[in-house]
Amino acid sequence: MTTTPAPATLEVLRRVRDRSGGPEDVGTAPAPAEDVLARVSWSVLVEPGDSVAGELVAACGPRRAFDLVRTAVRAGADPLVEQLGLGVSFADSVDGVVDGVRKALERWRPRMAAASDPHPAVAAGAAVGARLLVPTDDEWPDGLADLGPHAPLVIWSRSERPDPVRGCDGALAIVGCRANTVAGAEATAEIASTAADAGIEIVSGGAYGIDAVAHRVAVAAATPTTAVLAGGVDQFYPAGNNALLRNVLGRGRVLSESPPGTRPTRWRFLARNRLIAAIGGATVVVEAGARSGALNTAHHAMHLGRPVFAVPGAFASAASVGCHRLIADGTAQIVVHPADPIAALRPDAGTPPGPGVRTGGTGLDTAADPHVRRALDAVDRRPLPVEEIARRSGLSVDDAADALALAQLEGLVVPLADGWCRR
Repeated sequence: MTTTPAPATLEVLRRVRDRSGGPEDVGTAPAPAEDVLARVSWSVLVEPGDSVAGELVAACGPRRAFDLVRTAVRAGADPLVEQLGLGVSFADSVDGVVDGVRKALERWRPRMAAASDPHPAVAAGAAVGARLLVPTDDEWPDGLADLGPHAPLVIWSRSERPDPVRGCDGALAIVGCRANTVAGAEATAEIASTAADAGIEIVSGGAYGIDAVAHRVAVAAATPTTAVLAGGVDQFYPAGNNALLRNVLGRGRVLSESPPGTRPTRWRFLARNRLIAAIGGATVVVEAGARSGALNTAHHAMHLGRPVFAVPGAFASAASVGCHRLIADGTAQIVVHPADPIAALRPDAGTPPGPGVRTGGTGLDTAADPHVRRALDAVDRRPLPVEEIARRSGLSVDDAADALALAQLEGLVVPLADGWCRR
């Protein structure tokens, strides 16, 4: 590829290279600027997860592969077929390789002119302070390598923090439906909070519903969180989550494999799910309807060999049909306790407490205290004065106050101006 980097592009590339480790840190030297630009061109040319593009880049390198494709668009597919040979992921015969390459060229031809100049995409990323990452950068999530030819060619990352994406052992993917129930939100908050307490990063898709709850809990708990978008990082989607995603920038980062300016589509949402599954060391589906995109994420995680968990819901709940199917099919393990997914990531974390037992910083099992149990049974989601809690529980006002204080130490209740309520 003969494109010469513009000054603004070089500045972005310099920032990327300065943050990349040398051979002693990551086992490989930083990619040359021309290779990075070639990868940006590829990201403009192809849709996420294009296996033909992934095989070509793996076989020839990003620059040579792109130059070969530019020639093939005019002269035909034979040079590309010769470079690939057999043993590719998208075909098992010579005829299959020829057919796959020809169809790919037809897909790519309308975008070739735009892809030949990567500078607008890099400049758009620079305008919003995005980092441009390639596989040799130390911020590149290790888990993405497991996607093989379906791995992203570049990643655009926006963050107000310098820390890299942890990925795999240090990250838990939490996904679910957009129209969640109250019970689903509570389960998400419990799992995300438990993960945050264990120092686990939360990965999700930045969407309404379960995704948003997972990100909010991570932000509130001051733990890193990653939102993987289906469109460019220069335009947050959905618009109603704009404030939330900006809060994510201060606690973690927003990622996308699509260049800035890309609008999210149904296909890109489905393709995005493979990144969530690959970055997370385990995936939890909290709520999912029969056709939920969260099921797509779960199946990606299963094929990658990652542990998959599902939260059971009410038998008749439409929001839990997908979760129940994952469990019944053996794709997912049932979440009995919020710490179950953490134990899959950190086997040395120990056995979680049994169902219904919560312990906190005091080291006391306050939920086993009969006064605390009675006070908790009397507390509602809306604030209640201690006198009303005493009346409902059959305790004296003093005993109710003492029980509530113990429950507060364990994070089970919250004192508000109008009284006490469950956390």
